[in-house]
Amino acid sequence: MIEDTGTVEETGKDNSEDSRGEDGTGHAGPQAAREAAARRDLAVRAAVERGLLTEADPIVALLDVTGIRASAAALHAAFAAVTAPDTRVLHAFAVKAAPLVPVLRLLRDEGIGAEVASPGELGIARAAGIAPERTVLDSPAKTPAELREALSLGIAVNADNPQELTRLDGLPHSALTRSPIGLRVNPQTGSGSIGALSTATATSKFGVALRDEGARAWVVQAFLDRPWLTRLHTHSGSQGVPFDLMAEGVRTVHELAEEINAAAGRQQVDTIDIGGGLPVNFSSDEQTPAYADYARLLKATVPGLFDGRYGLVTEFGRSLLAKHGTVLARVEYAKSAGGRPIAVTHAGVQIATRTVYNPESWPLRIAAYDAEGRPKGGPDVNQDIAGPACFAGDVLATDRPLPLLAQGDVVAALDTGAYYFANHYAYNSLARPGVHGFTATAGTTPGAVRFATVRPAQTVAEIVAESGGGDPDALVRD
Repeated sequence: MIEDTGTVEETGKDNSEDSRGEDGTGHAGPQAAREAAARRDLAVRAAVERGLLTEADPIVALLDVTGIRASAAALHAAFAAVTAPDTRVLHAFAVKAAPLVPVLRLLRDEGIGAEVASPGELGIARAAGIAPERTVLDSPAKTPAELREALSLGIAVNADNPQELTRLDGLPHSALTRSPIGLRVNPQTGSGSIGALSTATATSKFGVALRDEGARAWVVQAFLDRPWLTRLHTHSGSQGVPFDLMAEGVRTVHELAEEINAAAGRQQVDTIDIGGGLPVNFSSDEQTPAYADYARLLKATVPGLFDGRYGLVTEFGRSLLAKHGTVLARVEYAKSAGGRPIAVTHAGVQIATRTVYNPESWPLRIAAYDAEGRPKGGPDVNQDIAGPACFAGDVLATDRPLPLLAQGDVVAALDTGAYYFANHYAYNSLARPGVHGFTATAGTTPGAVRFATVRPAQTVAEIVAESGGGDPDALVRD
């Protein structure tokens, strides 16, 4: 019988100093990292003992509620330490990183808003109870209906391009004054190591390309022509983007805000949205780089951003959730090919799409547990961890040194709290795994672990229904 205590929000809030890391700010230093790993080991064993991982459900995802709360606390503390008193700051979670209603509700409980980029994400944020004034709409392809809905609710909107501004020009003035309206600009500061995630390249699809001929003058004039345009937005960072490029993008946008305000003769731009994109360490349990590191760099690079004249919006996603998620999968078969062992599991491309298709950029740590959910011992043996999909490349890890896995053992894909099990890829019509939040105190027993269902596992009936099962004769009917 699975112990289910309701939604993640109801699992209890631990604001003790220990839960927030060794310095009380949420920075996951070595001690906090060890505690997180110990909580994970307890949760894995408890998940096996209580039947979350079974023959019927051979894959399950876990979220560490204590860790998520600590990350939210670290974010608040980092920016509070560098901003002037009474500065308006909204930390908006990038919903695309984990579009799960109970997760957003948990973050709302920790003072985090929502950044949305589609009607679906807006619906998820609203279902989580996130207030319109704590919601930001970003998307490069907003429809008129999306804009009208956001403006009717009073949600902040960041326009992506000149045509979208023209579309906004045609809406009633009362709607434009109810919602804060901004313009996204691309500082064109360059690419990181993962090109597909670099949003500030010379040819990025996002925002107004600020260094293109005539673009900067156009932006200034666009603001002067529209008194209701009061925000600037950029997103210069993501996984693989170095801190200096991220900070340079923010500095560029702050300089633009100063230029616009000087031209207007007043502070027309009153808020700067710096996006998110803090990279995540995928090589250990330590949560590095820390929000405090980034905030201090921004303070040194763009001191005027924090002097109280501007409101501030952030849109972090991956960095709030990644370290606190774990995917567990049973080893269905253990075999070998070419002399190398292969553990065939139920975790593959459907939950780790980026890793499977681009393993160099998105390597995942793998932990080995025995059939009872205990950390597996024994000498390391180089082996492959394969997924269930019917193509040869569906492999989570290649030639990875781990204790030799056997049939019935459990593998854990670590650091998967963002952009993994919450962003399902329906290859082979594989089911979405169940997601469970957990609370546990390092040093206790598996019996003390509390689980709450975030999302139940998808059923075969639901897969069939999504695949047109309600009308099988649709294409053969006379």
